Amino acid sequence: ELERFKVFVKRKPAFDVVIDGLNVANINKDKSKQSETLLAVVLELERQALNILVLGRKHMLRPSRSWDRQNMNLIQQKAHCFFTDNISEDDPFLLYATLHSGNHCRFVSRDLMRDHKACLPDGATRRLFFKWQRGHQLVVAGYVASGRRVRFQSIPCFDTIVQSTGDTWHIPYDDTQDRSTYEVPQQWLCLTKKH
Repeated sequence: ELERFKVFVKRKPAFDVVIDGLNVANINKDKSKQSETLLAVVLELERQALNILVLGRKHMLRPSRSWDRQNMNLIQQKAHCFFTDNISEDDPFLLYATLHSGNHCRFVSRDLMRDHKACLPDGATRRLFFKWQRGHQLVVAGYVASGRRVRFQSIPCFDTIVQSTGDTWHIPYDDTQDRSTYEVPQQWLCLTKKH
């Protein structure tokens, strides 16, 4: 299946954004609106004239209360779609497509990718992955409501590591314990050395 996906990705133009379809569809608590939620996100990204890939599972194509046929048809018209077997782990597909498309490509998911970070061989590689994730992961802000624009948490254009310029130091910090890995500290401590 992964080989089939690699051929699929190779034949498509580079994607601007890759959507974890099932993850995004589950943003809202109401399970009867899964396809509606996913469609709203796809339409928001299409409005930005982006080349979109939606990754999903085959069961999403079977019409049901959660997966409206009309919504799923619209999604397939607005975005490239790839549906994996229902038992497949979709994160490797998401990461592969995003990395393959180049540094400009973003991915939409609320997944923290902890399992993937845990598999990396050393701390330096884990930090590199974490830094890449923070710079490429789009997370839907709040809930998706019909008729309202979908908003995403912004991706900072700067790196949240200790930085210094001459005799000034900038140290990112926060005092919350529940910050997700894709979220960045919002406060900076700025220190200037007195002469």
